[in-house]
Amino acid sequence: MNSAPTNIRLTVLGALAVGLLGLSGCSKPPPARLKTVPTTVESGPVDASNLLNSRELGTFTELPPWIAHLKVIDLDQDGLDDIVFCEAQDNEIRWIRQTALGEFAPEELLATDMAGPVHVEGADMDEDGDIDLIVSSMTIVFPHNDRIGIAFILENDGAQNFTTHNILDKTSRIVDMRPADLNGDGRLDLAVAQFGYDQGEISWLERTGSGKWDFKRHVLLELSGAINVEVADFNGDRIPDIAALISQQWEEVYVFVGTGGGSFKTERIWGSTNEDYGSSGMSLADLNRDGRPDLIYSNGDGFGPAATPGPRPWHGLQWFENTGSGFKYHRIGHLPGAYAPIGVDLDADGAMDVVSSAAYADWNSQDRQVVSLMWWRNDGKMNFTPHVLTRTPKDLITLGAGTFDDSGKPALVTGGFYIYPPFDSMGRIMLWHR
Repeated sequence: MNSAPTNIRLTVLGALAVGLLGLSGCSKPPPARLKTVPTTVESGPVDASNLLNSRELGTFTELPPWIAHLKVIDLDQDGLDDIVFCEAQDNEIRWIRQTALGEFAPEELLATDMAGPVHVEGADMDEDGDIDLIVSSMTIVFPHNDRIGIAFILENDGAQNFTTHNILDKTSRIVDMRPADLNGDGRLDLAVAQFGYDQGEISWLERTGSGKWDFKRHVLLELSGAINVEVADFNGDRIPDIAALISQQWEEVYVFVGTGGGSFKTERIWGSTNEDYGSSGMSLADLNRDGRPDLIYSNGDGFGPAATPGPRPWHGLQWFENTGSGFKYHRIGHLPGAYAPIGVDLDADGAMDVVSSAAYADWNSQDRQVVSLMWWRNDGKMNFTPHVLTRTPKDLITLGAGTFDDSGKPALVTGGFYIYPPFDSMGRIMLWHR
């Protein structure tokens, strides 16, 4: 399938600014049958703009922020949540350390020359007791056809000083990596989403015995447009599986079912016939509290194939219920520009809610009365009521949750990414708390 070079879309994640060009030579496995079950959505949205207080963290720079991704991690393992994030314009990984509940040290630079970093995760990759950082780099964030992706591991010396290791380069642009023991040898491997451009892959990096930072890449699916991977045991066989979200014309969700020893069976669990569906993010959560990991999925990318960027009437949130033997699709509700969905019990009532940010929802709007942050409150029976948390700042593409006060309820952290004027109503790293 091909489209004109002018039909360029930008997918910023979890993943990030990417192109919509011709895709050829990519074969798809046959689709699995998926039962569609509607989820009841109560009337709304409800104005909840007074629920959370906002606070800018870190240092706001002169340039419009490019916060491609943030992760809430207790990096120094002092029992307090911190914030680690990617600044894709400056090619940096930065850290905002929480020193006491609601108190923060000055922002710290952890690594430079990260070549367009768009995702960061934390894990003890070298098994020495501290948290290392796993960085996915596109090198060039905007559409590019060369094999310029880089996988970095930042090795922590235990005092939050980091040594950079390039474990994979000259490959399709990388937008997401997740640590897991994928072959059962007791060592952490990496599941990898490679957006590429005309060509991309879902792959995994196997830890080899030849050196501490040596990995071997295995391709699971040759298909461009991957923006997220998640690892979980979806079918309860105690073998990790990989879920992947594919955007860019394909608009599909795959699960690679682990069969042991690093082997996987490919299943396409869902796909849209709308090439402009706008897949924008996916995350794990046990949404119905049945002990099985579900998938939350947003579609809010408004960059193509239509000529004018902006909201689409089908944008919004949905979840894939894990039944143990497959998945059921449920629509949660409408949200123009939906990005970065996460499961979080925001009101601490025992029911898992969903929160999503919104980006690039309506550039042509003069009053900017579009939603930037939405809380979908779960009544405990999987009925979701939308609550507007804020309408500013605009263009929030990354979202996390953690403990940043003594309320006993989770707080939210957002990051803004600004690529299109007017450069107003901006927020870099924002804390949303009680």
